[in-house]
Amino acid sequence: MGLFSVFRITLFSLTVAFSLIGLGLNAYFISLTVPYFYFIFSALGVATAVLTILTVPIMLIVDFIRRGAFTSMIVFELSWLFILAILWVATAGEAIYTFNYYYPEGCIYADVDPTANTYCMELQAVEAFAFLNFFIFFGYTCTLLIFSIIGASRGNSVWTYSVKEATFFAQKSWPAQQQAPLNQYSSAPATGYTSGAPPTGYIGTPVSQPQQLGTYTTHSSTPAQSPHMRPQQPVYSGQPQGIPV
Repeated sequence: MGLFSVFRITLFSLTVAFSLIGLGLNAYFISLTVPYFYFIFSALGVATAVLTILTVPIMLIVDFIRRGAFTSMIVFELSWLFILAILWVATAGEAIYTFNYYYPEGCIYADVDPTANTYCMELQAVEAFAFLNFFIFFGYTCTLLIFSIIGASRGNSVWTYSVKEATFFAQKSWPAQQQAPLNQYSSAPATGYTSGAPPTGYIGTPVSQPQQLGTYTTHSSTPAQSPHMRPQQPVYSGQPQGIPV
């Protein structure tokens, strides 16, 4: 298990603990006002704390006992934890608005009304734990998003992996391309192929080889005459030649 995974488990454990405290405080405010009305921060705080207590431990447990679950994927973890961060900061914002409305001067009623002063301090505790959960979730989400972008830029597919299986900073090694050996191809002609004869599987009329002048062809025994030679004329001897009867 890497250092970042240990850091993740520690932060998630803190958020669950802070959510339990916030759940108790907000439920206490609801029990005080529910017969007549309820504060928005208390109702939103109870809902957000319940979601955090139910989902965050499930994400950790499933990540330990099962690989490839969608709740362990980084893309799901980024989305859901960002939603929880928004809910917690909304709870803190509503608690601040309520505090400024009822206690504009702060918790200064210790001597006048100790009960009202106790409510004031409990309301400040709701703000504090809501902001703590917001900072934890938002800081962790930003850090995980930066690590995931770095890992993706180095060729590592991290979005569909869990945090404990993802590789963020290692450079992905691509397999080397295999080259064909030099002796794979041979310049020798195919077997059964001879000069002047068509290769095996050849269909068609073979082209006859050109014949040289002055040589005997394979079809006739008469020597070929040169185109520069002229036919010999008969020599006249000066005597009449008779025609035999």
